[in-house]
Formats: sequence, structure tokens, C-alpha cells
Amino acid sequence: MNKFLALLAVVLLFSCKSKSVVTEATTPATYLKANKIIAKHYDNKSDFSTLYIKANARYSDDKQTQNVTAEIKIKKDEQILVSVRFLGITMAKASITPTSVSYYEKIKGTYFEGDFSALSQWLGTDLDFNKIQNMLIGEALDDLTKGKYKESLVEQLYRLDDLANDNTKKTFYISAADFTVQRQEITQTAEGRMIQVAYANIKDFKVSKLPTNVEIKTFQPKGKSEINLEYNNITFNEELSFPYSVPNGYNRIIIK
Repeated sequence: MNKFLALLAVVLLFSCKSKSVVTEATTPATYLKANKIIAKHYDNKSDFSTLYIKANARYSDDKQTQNVTAEIKIKKDEQILVSVRFLGITMAKASITPTSVSYYEKIKGTYFEGDFSALSQWLGTDLDFNKIQNMLIGEALDDLTKGKYKESLVEQLYRLDDLANDNTKKTFYISAADFTVQRQEITQTAEGRMIQVAYANIKDFKVSKLPTNVEIKTFQPKGKSEINLEYNNITFNEELSFPYSVPNGYNRIIIK
């Protein structure tokens, strides 16, 4: 269970097998090119300073399945604090900023402090603060305005395929109705990795559209994992505290 707690606390990781399409989209009357689709995606409002989420979380891999609760606090573009609880007891906590990642887990009494490069190597997927934040709030993992994409229409969704000719293949599926991200996939062919993320039950709050279900899957040579998050309580723009300190006596993990 300790590995699960570490993974979940450090962002509830990445990926996902497509669930069902989140919103019912009809075939668009006007077929749009990639640049218009991207512009309309970013027209969706996301105007908040803080976000509080309480969620049920289910984790499974080739060896285990665990159900816990997760409390996620986001200070937009500055900090994410994730607390993982089992039967009301905090079992792991992670603090994530644009430059650092810190977490501790209770079962083995260990903690990690470092940057995204070390953590990405350990978890087997490339991470940064913006990708984690975007994943949790249902936005495209990458800044789509900085790439070139080929569009197509698949199952009533716009599909955007990254045209960059490198080892990493990226695909984004965007609703033709409201231009929210329905699912996204990143594949690193040489490393044998695939990450998929899918969203369900997207709600239109006053300050932002937000999915209330996030289904995450990772595939890599050492195995696969899945996380399902069900957001039960969501509040915006409240004053939040971000307390984080490693308990005394914990042993530091060094990732090489």
C-alpha cells in the first residue's frame, strides 16, 4: 500500500483508458481546423484563484487495489497540496510547486524532496507542475497553442494529433459541442510507455468548467496502473492553507 500512497499523493499520477464520452456531442455543423478548435478550447473559462476538491480515489495495479479519500488544494499556477486518507487518517501528503516536489508516506515512514526530473524517472512518465494542474482540472496537458496539430473527426469528437516528429506521440480528443477535453493520450514509443486520461461528468461552474470524474491509466514495461477519481466536493476561490511538514524520524528517499 505504501507505493500506492506515494504515487497517489504525488499527483494521483497520469493516464487513462477512455471511459465513455463525457458529454453528448453532435456532429458539428461547421468542420473546424486545428487552430480554431484550440482557440475555442481556451475560450472556456478557467478564472479561479484557488480550488478545493474532496474525492474518492480508487487505485489498482497488477498486484493490488486500494480505496481511499483524497483532498486536493490548488493555488492556481503556484502550489498543489494533496492529502491521502484511509479511514480518516492521513497516510500520505504531497506538496507540488513549479520547481519542486515533496511528499511523505506514513506506512514506511519515508519522504522525498526533489524536482520533477528525479520523480519522472522513478515513476516512468514525464511530469511538470502545469501538466499535473491541467490534468486535475480537465485542461489539455500541453499548451496547444505552442504546437502544430492535424485535426480529424472521430466519434463526434475533434481529434488533434501532434505533428512533432519525435519519439513522443500526443493525441487530444475535444468535444465538438463545448470544446472541453474528453480524453488525452501520450505515448513514448521507445520507452514502451503510454499515458491516457479521460474525463466524465463535466460541470459548468460559475468560474470554470470542471470534470467531476477523472479516470487515469499508465502503461509501461514494468506494469500498468489505474486511478479513478470521483470529485464529491468542489469549491472555488476560498482562502486555503497549504500546511506541509515531514514528521520527525522519517527517512529520506534518494532517487538516482
